[in-house]
Amino acid sequence: MIDEKTNDRLHKDTEKGFIAIAGNPNSGKTTAFNRYTGARQHVGNYPGITVEKKEGVAHLPNGTAVTLVDLPGTYSLTAYSLEEVVARRVLAEDRPGAVINVLNTPVLERNLYLAVQMLEMGIPLVLCLNMMDEARERGVNVNAERLEELTGLKCVPAVARKGDGLDEALTEAVKLAEKTHGRVDPLVISYGPDLDAVLPDMIKLVENAKLLTDQYPSRWVAMKFLESDKDIIGRARRVNNDACDQLAAIANKVTAHLKSTLNTYPEAVIADYRYGWINSIIKNGVLTGASESFERVAFSDKLDRALTNRLGGPLILLGVLYAIYFFTIEVGQYPNDWLTAGFDWLSDFIGSRMESGSLKSLVTSGIIAGVGGVLGFVPLIMIMFFMIAFLEDSGYMARVAYIMDRVFRFFGLHGASIMPFIIGGGIAGGCAVPGVMGARTLRSPKERLATILTVPFMTCGAKIPVFLLFVNIFFHNHAPTVMFILTLAGWATALLVALLLRKTIIRGEPTPFVMELPPYRVPTLAGIMIHTWERTWQYIKKAGTIILGISILIWAAMTFPDLPQDEVDAYEAQRTAITAQAQGQSEDEIAAKLTEVDNVEATETLRHSLAGRLGVAMESITQPAGFDWRTNIALLGGIAAKEVVISTLGTAYSLGSAEDEEEEAKSLSDRIKADPQWKINNAIALLLFTLLYSPCFVTLAMIKQETGQWRWLFFSLFFNLALAFVVAVAANQILLAI
Repeated sequence: MIDEKTNDRLHKDTEKGFIAIAGNPNSGKTTAFNRYTGARQHVGNYPGITVEKKEGVAHLPNGTAVTLVDLPGTYSLTAYSLEEVVARRVLAEDRPGAVINVLNTPVLERNLYLAVQMLEMGIPLVLCLNMMDEARERGVNVNAERLEELTGLKCVPAVARKGDGLDEALTEAVKLAEKTHGRVDPLVISYGPDLDAVLPDMIKLVENAKLLTDQYPSRWVAMKFLESDKDIIGRARRVNNDACDQLAAIANKVTAHLKSTLNTYPEAVIADYRYGWINSIIKNGVLTGASESFERVAFSDKLDRALTNRLGGPLILLGVLYAIYFFTIEVGQYPNDWLTAGFDWLSDFIGSRMESGSLKSLVTSGIIAGVGGVLGFVPLIMIMFFMIAFLEDSGYMARVAYIMDRVFRFFGLHGASIMPFIIGGGIAGGCAVPGVMGARTLRSPKERLATILTVPFMTCGAKIPVFLLFVNIFFHNHAPTVMFILTLAGWATALLVALLLRKTIIRGEPTPFVMELPPYRVPTLAGIMIHTWERTWQYIKKAGTIILGISILIWAAMTFPDLPQDEVDAYEAQRTAITAQAQGQSEDEIAAKLTEVDNVEATETLRHSLAGRLGVAMESITQPAGFDWRTNIALLGGIAAKEVVISTLGTAYSLGSAEDEEEEAKSLSDRIKADPQWKINNAIALLLFTLLYSPCFVTLAMIKQETGQWRWLFFSLFFNLALAFVVAVAANQILLAI
């Protein structure tokens, strides 16, 4: 879970005297935090841990500044995932003055489970009953005063997206912090005769050995031994191993007894009694009109009958995927063509005003042809991001996870793996870096590792420009269908590789899938546009920084060293001879012959460069896949970032041709169309290779960071490269044979 150094550092990092905001995913917790802090927030990671940490400053109605910490969204504090461990340690070790627990009121029972666990830790709580408007629409009436009376907690009705009730909740939290100084008596509830009988002896052992009692209540620590909490038990053993052995012996005896008599285990019993305590409160006048809400099928439930249907759900999902590509290509092609033409004009305009030489080559062939080739796809990328933002904000993405769970189980993955896949480009246009990071929510370390290693097979936004370029050249009339097939190929590869890994080097039992399905909402145009622009800007910024830098380096590698002088003189002699023998020939014939010599010289100059030599040297290996030396250079650059495949091809074709007006006016697409080397067979091989081969540098670094081991970085680099090459060779050879 978390290394020992991080264990010692974590509680020192978060600022003292703060108010924490906690809640389940989809409870509106982040919405509340953003409402409180606005632009006055800082986002980073907890030191040594790849879990996002958000801090910000809010102001009370009287102007007093309050430091807020947004805890990772979690359903419980049972420490299965990094988010749960981090949330628990911040609560216990940094001790916020109070916690605002944001609840999804329409599903109050499930949301109160986290509140019970915090109360057992002695954490001062204010319950923020969010989404009260949705609860009323569902016919659920919550009596906040009665809930406050039964729990002893301040309960504030709220609608976070409108800001209603948030000031009152924060005011109450500050009052509570001033009154309690971050500590209240822990909640004590019964866990049944089997566990209640052994808890006193376990509590005594914990107190005598002082096992983490400076941070946690002794009863809570004892319960962690019954729940087999590896994080707490591991930390306790560093304090007193003998006492831990005695506690483990008691826990094992209880576990064996429960297994033989009730066919259950202590953790399940504890959860049942917590929910029993919650039910006793809810049924005691807290909810009114609830029976009517259960008889009435909500709008979300009606939609889910179709969208999450065992047979219809996957078919609808496939239709959604296809629709994204169809509208992206059909609608986006026009602005894409305009932008590409704009960059061609810019190259011609600047080039015509510069003297021939290295500087002109750098600007026109290195920068404009390289970066412009990537930026030309911005309209298509923006349309794709817009549609994905709509699906996310509407609540459909959570349904995708539910639909795919039973499929993922067959391949050794977890239903929650779907979100890293989608973020990584499962519904095209994502990025493998946050996709890999998204796997941290998985409870099982082995399912998490298998997910991390297979996310890079998705059709991330960096691969999309490469796909769009070649699909529009070779499959123009069927572009959406081919893009759809490439996406399915990425999914199929990821699942098959996951199955292979789970059957061989990452064996382990699957874990159950539990996920809250948020209600469907009509997304706001402003929200969709913000999400679209954020992602598009990241794409543009990457093109203007990383891609620009790599393009300049590759231009230099494609430009130097120069062709030997004797070869330059030989080409000049050919031009002189053509001019001397011009008698009887038209000007067009002479110009064509001179251009042919110029093109041959430009190509040989490129082949003689450092990158050209490397590309040529690799041809003996890559020839079975149908890749020539230009393609080899582009694919090597693509290991740094997949968009570089486009920028490198743009530079290669620009440098490898004569600088006449007709040639300068050609786009990269035109030049590839005119190259006899490119046919459907090696174009398909390139598409498959790009889909599957090694992740970009940033993703590889993230794999190392998330797994903590260099071997998985190298595994992802070389295994993916080998798999992509085998698939590309097979595709090329099969198509050639046909």
